[in-house]
Amino acid sequence: MGRRAALAALLAAGLMPCSGARAASGAASPSGPRPPASLLGGEIRRLPTSRKVVALTFNAAWDEAGIDTVLAELRRRGLPATFFPTGAFADAHPAAVRAIGTAHGLGNHSYGHPYFDGLSTAQRTEEVRRADAAIRAASGAVPLPFFRFPYSSTTRDSVADVNDLGYAAIEFTADTNGYLGPQGGMNAEAAAERAIDALAPGAIIQMHVGSNGDGGVLDAEALPLIIDAAEAEGYTIVDLRDFLVP
Repeated sequence: MGRRAALAALLAAGLMPCSGARAASGAASPSGPRPPASLLGGEIRRLPTSRKVVALTFNAAWDEAGIDTVLAELRRRGLPATFFPTGAFADAHPAAVRAIGTAHGLGNHSYGHPYFDGLSTAQRTEEVRRADAAIRAASGAVPLPFFRFPYSSTTRDSVADVNDLGYAAIEFTADTNGYLGPQGGMNAEAAAERAIDALAPGAIIQMHVGSNGDGGVLDAEALPLIIDAAEAEGYTIVDLRDFLVP
């Protein structure tokens, strides 16, 4: 099936991972791992590497319908991913966030999922910090210094504000659009195809763990197709935590 037979794998050994960064799974603080300079100063839609690596990422902002399936597939294959829950999701589904955090990195997707371009610096700071506190409380882990903007709505000022808080702005190379569901003209194969077509060194694939409105989770169904395709094309799926520096 060539490029269409498999999908997403991801990113990164062009950034020289530091030993122990994953175990530290850090927050943006003087004593914890932090983003390297190469991930600051702008929104990151592709990791700065020429190697055939790809990163799998999942947003969590409404329900938890696909989490068990996604975690089981990643566990079966021994592969990493990074999850970006909102703080409101963490408050509503603490057990799900705890399950994710035991095996994968947890980024920050704001507390209430607002458009950041219409917020002041103080409001952005409140969204990020409130989400950080909720994710810590739910998971018992320290969230990663990676922030993903709601709706991918970024501006130069909002990225600068997030960077000033110690976070890299991790966006995506392609979204599978699986969250649109069948009612939005999508199916698992179409979602996987969008990820497969975006495969390139340092690609970041965005998916969602929430249901499509009918109880199904197309991204959970598409995940095995994406992984198979990416690996068939010689891509390695890597952990964003490997790109932190002490």
